[in-house]
Amino acid sequence: MYNKLAIAALSTVVSLSAIAADRSDIVKSYALRDGSTVHVFKDGKMGVENPFGRAVSVKEGQVLEAKDGTRITMKGNEVVRLDQVLNVDRRGH
Repeated sequence: MYNKLAIAALSTVVSLSAIAADRSDIVKSYALRDGSTVHVFKDGKMGVENPFGRAVSVKEGQVLEAKDGTRITMKGNEVVRLDQVLNVDRRGH
């Protein structure tokens, strides 16, 4: 009985941790000229996804150009945070 309860509790924790790192934290995404995408989080900080779907480092203050010609100034450098969002389905926790 105790083992079944422990397994049920563990599976609930695992499923809740997967939900915590979903895309709902991203409020806006912009396609860039080079094929990358800049994602803006709720707190205004940003992370960049390269054309291959990986989070990459971009210096804060760097000016990025969107496909429509709009210039976006990088705020923050949320590489790890974006990596967690992009790879939530690949992680085993």
